Amino acid sequence: MFNVAVIGATGYVGAEIIRLLQYHPEISVSCAVSRSFAGKPYSNIYPNLKNIFDMPLSEVDIDSLCEQADFFITALPHDASKDIIPELINRGKRVIDHSAVFRFRKKQTFEEWYGTVHEMDDLLKLSVYGLPELYRGSISQAALVANPGCYPTCAILGIAPLLANKLVYTTNIIVDAASGISGAGRKSDLAYSFCETHENFKAYGVTNHRHTPEIEQELSSLAGEEITISFTPHLIPIKRGILSTSYLNLKDNNMTPDKLYKIYSEFYKNEFFVRVLEPGVFPEIKNVAGSNFIDIGIAVDKRVNRAVVVSALDNLGKGAAGQAIQCLNLMLGIDEKTGLTHPATYL
Repeated sequence: MFNVAVIGATGYVGAEIIRLLQYHPEISVSCAVSRSFAGKPYSNIYPNLKNIFDMPLSEVDIDSLCEQADFFITALPHDASKDIIPELINRGKRVIDHSAVFRFRKKQTFEEWYGTVHEMDDLLKLSVYGLPELYRGSISQAALVANPGCYPTCAILGIAPLLANKLVYTTNIIVDAASGISGAGRKSDLAYSFCETHENFKAYGVTNHRHTPEIEQELSSLAGEEITISFTPHLIPIKRGILSTSYLNLKDNNMTPDKLYKIYSEFYKNEFFVRVLEPGVFPEIKNVAGSNFIDIGIAVDKRVNRAVVVSALDNLGKGAAGQAIQCLNLMLGIDEKTGLTHPATYL
């Protein structure tokens, strides 16, 4: 068994990591850390895990943590992780981090969009963007993996085959996406309260959402040139799930949905967690919620010669915790599907 510690274990992402690891046959959660609930049994915070995971939550004690695990998953904001991650790396530990700080290759991009000093830019040379479908080999050897954002995972995997095969123009790309409320994290802000979100649908972060440069960075890498997109996220009154619709102008005036289906199927032929749907079939959140799958459907709008890509995933699954475990499996040198093959809950 591999011993893994989860730091920031009581937020929604941390809770999903703990839950998913109960299915994992080769990983033991040796320590769960929470400053807010230290000393309390984990099942007191999440009673759904009573008799399954009752471990008392721990304080942050680097010496003790390093004795208990060699692999760490951190689900902390940047300002809380700056005193933890460098110390873990210096002690030879391997880390998967959920903050945005290591997702960007340039510290200036992070500082510009997040409005704070990076403070850990000396570790950027060690970090790998944690999208297995694009960086599998690098992830397996990495000391530090930056788990991607949920919106970026949904958009990047949806668009990747078009850019990699140079089928579309790289200008005027539009990504329109909607997320469940858990994407905002476990907090009590008024904007995410029941009465503000129930039977409501609204855009937010219009023209300035922090996931925009993350999507642009990875799309630029795929295209081999700098790409700027229009990205608009929306909040929908469900607990979990993201559905993203992307619009890209095709170069070939004779492109058909059948041709695109073959291209996507070939691009993802070895990717268990990427499900390319047949022409005319489009993703639904209920088919991915609770799972590590991303579903992708493709259409061609012949009137404007545009590819329309619809992709859906669980923001807490493939968009966060599930993807982290997929990366962790790669780092451990085991089948990356281990502990992750369960289907969506559907209902």
